[in-house]
Amino acid sequence: MAAYRVHFRESVEKDFSVIPKADLKKILQRINLLAENPRPSGCEKLTGKERYRIRQGRYRILYSIQDDELTVWIVKVGHRKDIYR
Repeated sequence: MAAYRVHFRESVEKDFSVIPKADLKKILQRINLLAENPRPSGCEKLTGKERYRIRQGRYRILYSIQDDELTVWIVKVGHRKDIYR
């Protein structure tokens, strides 16, 4: 399986700014794993959207996959109560 390239929307930088560094490190490790397997065990496809969600602790990572381009776009990262706003 070819490796996917991971990209971030500009708004994700703002999401990262409010996350504690210890949690952010784990989130980034989890995101890096998406390059090898963009649909890991435990990911959920969101209803009505072409997006997926994975959990990292109490945080959620929303992303989209473009299989034809071999890219993963990180759309939003946040606390579970804030992610769907």
